[in-house]
Amino acid sequence: MTADAIKKRLAPIGAVYLEGDKVAAPAAPTGPRSGEQVYQASCFACHGTGALGAPKSADDWSPRLAKGNDVLLDHALNGFNAMPPKGTCMDCSEDEISAAINFMTTK
Repeated sequence: MTADAIKKRLAPIGAVYLEGDKVAAPAAPTGPRSGEQVYQASCFACHGTGALGAPKSADDWSPRLAKGNDVLLDHALNGFNAMPPKGTCMDCSEDEISAAINFMTTK
């Protein structure tokens, strides 16, 4: 191992800020997340594994798709059966939830 590699490995993982210290402003959002981003961050745990009966495969989605996109979006936003409102993405917009549904049902 080089000296630089050792320094990186031993570097602190955080910093201490005291009251009155100037803190850098958080990065501004770059826009809505894609359906895939929302799926990977918030939907995969259940919809990628089929946990608690979450639709995973095309066969699972087929009867749900027959009810129409409006029903799917309503269930995703307001919760349905074992799925809580917005799944696990409480900061997702309606457009982001819709994009995640589209991603899951077309992959």
